[in-house]
Amino acid sequence: MSKSSLNSDYSAPAVIQDIEKAAKAADFTISSDIPTGSLLRTLAATKPGGSLLELGTGCGMGTAWILAGMDATAKLTTVDRNAQFSAIAQRFLSGDPRVTFFIGDGTAFIETQPPTSFDFIFADTWPGKFHHLDETLALLKPGGLYIIDDLLTPGVPVEEHLARVEALISTLEQRNDLHITKEHIHDRASILIRLRRHTTNKKILTKIAATGSIYHW
Repeated sequence: MSKSSLNSDYSAPAVIQDIEKAAKAADFTISSDIPTGSLLRTLAATKPGGSLLELGTGCGMGTAWILAGMDATAKLTTVDRNAQFSAIAQRFLSGDPRVTFFIGDGTAFIETQPPTSFDFIFADTWPGKFHHLDETLALLKPGGLYIIDDLLTPGVPVEEHLARVEALISTLEQRNDLHITKEHIHDRASILIRLRRHTTNKKILTKIAATGSIYHW
């Protein structure tokens, strides 16, 4: 299926095509794919008036999808240490008053935030996922969403990285303050894990539609 067909099938925000072209020109190849973006939009829509965080702006693909799901009163902070790629995202998205771009190290950003600051965290880079995990989860409000994807990273030795991924998933599964859902979203092995902080002692399994276009409780 072509990208244009995917954009149509998932009702992609109009800016997505422009970001795709700019990312390609900048040789940035690890943007969030369209099915994952659609799911991000749906999950962001569950946090009206919320405070949302994206760790790893890249060229702004995930940012655009998150903004598309947010209501007028929600706020998004997106963090990236690469000023060149963030500038691409800002070129297309900085006119939206709901988003704030932070250029700098993700670890430093995480360490300076007060606990329970965010309703939604999309950790799309190493800080907040493969290190500083506890500190990042401490930023999540009760009932908040923590999302990670792209657990198979191009350019990283497969065996070494799989061991790291398995350790991450094991750590998350051992926590008793989270509900966890694992979804295989794309044949490229883009895997999304959705976590929700417990609000009761009753274990609940949350299901996400495989298409990512509809969110089911």
